[in-house]
Amino acid sequence: MTSVLPAQKEMGSGTYTFSSHPRVVQNRRKYRTIQPPAPEETYQYGNIMYDRRVVRGNTYAQHTLPLTAQPDPVEIQRAQEARRRALAKKRAKELLRPRTPEPVEGRKHIDVQTELYLEELSDRIEEKDMECQTDAFLDRPPTPLFIPAKTGVDVATQILEGELFDFDLEVKPVLEVLIGKTIEQALLEVMEEEELANLRAQQRAFEELRNAERAEAQRLEEQERRHREEKERRKQQQREMLLKEKETAEKVAARAFAQQYLADLIPSVFSSLRDNGYFYDPVERDVETEFLPWLMDEVQKTLEKNDLGRSVLDLLIREVMGKRIDDFSRLGLQESTTSNV
Repeated sequence: MTSVLPAQKEMGSGTYTFSSHPRVVQNRRKYRTIQPPAPEETYQYGNIMYDRRVVRGNTYAQHTLPLTAQPDPVEIQRAQEARRRALAKKRAKELLRPRTPEPVEGRKHIDVQTELYLEELSDRIEEKDMECQTDAFLDRPPTPLFIPAKTGVDVATQILEGELFDFDLEVKPVLEVLIGKTIEQALLEVMEEEELANLRAQQRAFEELRNAERAEAQRLEEQERRHREEKERRKQQQREMLLKEKETAEKVAARAFAQQYLADLIPSVFSSLRDNGYFYDPVERDVETEFLPWLMDEVQKTLEKNDLGRSVLDLLIREVMGKRIDDFSRLGLQESTTSNV
């Protein structure tokens, strides 16, 4: 149930009132239209079935409290205790109710119908198709073409042959005009063709003159280009010649300075090189580098051999002298012993 909730005003009493403004029902159109509907007054709609202030059921035995009254905490606690005891009793009944023993391994319990008449159980929901037909909107017929109504009175007359004009007489000026216009147009076309021919001849002469001038301009440009290239080449040659002359002058000056600087330097350099041994006699250098080292090696070897022979001879002499000293000491000892005897 839909209703209109107008703006609430403060009322002195605590009673609930409901009111709705009357509205005019709009007439249904015969043809559909794309125009938006007429603007209506904006209302706030609500459902009073969900309003907590609406009392449901029998109101005679229901204990109602005023809006300003507060519930008693003792009553609230007592209701909670009663609800808790009811839940505990229900849970105890569930625990004490005999149950089916657990199934053995490999099997499971299933629900079985124990009623007298069995019925097919299915999860499929029964469905049924219903149809309804609404009135269809008719298309608006095309608007007929507007034809204004006739005004005035229709009259008629009859004209016989020869009453209005004579064709042979009246056609002469028309023919004269047509023929004159045709001849005039032909003359204009001929004059236009002659003028076009003259224009083409003038254009041809102008193009020939322009081509000749263009060829002359190209020849002059080519001549100017050759002159410019020749001028640049001559200038480049002159610059190269001046550069070579400058380089030659610098080389001559450098050579003269080098000769002047090296005039006293060469003798001193040669003398210092000669003193340092860079200039030498090949025979003398061969004797110094080849013969003298070999000679010194041979002399060293000979001296080493002589030292070795002398040391061996000294060793032999020392051994012989030692043996003789031993022999002489032994003979002296024997002689002394014999003399004592």
